[in-house]
Amino acid sequence: MIDEQQEAGGGGGAAVAQDAPVGAETRLAALTVERDEIKDRMLRIAAEFENWKRRARKEQEDAEAKVRESVLRDMLDVLDNLERAVGAFGEGSGAAPDGAAVVKGVSLVLRLFQSKLERYNVKPIVARGEPFDPRVHEAISRVETADVPPGAVVAELQRGYRIGERLLRPAMVSVATGPAGGTKRATEGGDA
Repeated sequence: MIDEQQEAGGGGGAAVAQDAPVGAETRLAALTVERDEIKDRMLRIAAEFENWKRRARKEQEDAEAKVRESVLRDMLDVLDNLERAVGAFGEGSGAAPDGAAVVKGVSLVLRLFQSKLERYNVKPIVARGEPFDPRVHEAISRVETADVPPGAVVAELQRGYRIGERLLRPAMVSVATGPAGGTKRATEGGDA
C-alpha cells in the first residue's frame, strides 16, 4: 500500500511539475495582458488630460476676451461722447465755442466715465489730507508747510484707483514736512 501511495504521489508530483511551467506561462500571459490594458488606459487618461488642458486654456482665453470686449465697449461710449464734443466745435462748424457749454459737456462725459468705472468696481483712492501710506500712495515730492501735519498728503498730482480691494494704480502725491525753521527750533529746544 505504501508503494501505491508513493507511486501515486510520485506520479502526482510529476504532473504538478509539468503543470508549473504551463501555469507560469499562463500567469505571465495574463500579467502581460493586464499590463497592456493598464498602459492603454494610462495613455487614454494622459490624452484626455491634454485635451482638458487645451479646452480649459481656450475657455480662459475666451472669457478674458469677453471681459476685455465688455470693458472696451463701455469705453467706446465715452469715446463717442468726446468725439461729439470735439466735432461740435471743430474747424467746419464756424461757431465760437461756448466755454460753459464745453465745461458742461465734459463734466457729463466725466460722469459717464466714472459710472462705467464704478460698474467694474473701480474706485478712486482718497489721498489729500490723509496720512501718507506707501501701499496706496507714491510720493514724488515733499512740501514744507505748517498747514498740514508732517507725513500727510498735501497735494494729489494724479489720482490713484482700486479695483475691489486690489490696487490698480497708486496715487501720485506730495507729502508734507514740517517747516524748516520749526524743526530747527524743536531740536534746539530739546537740547537745552
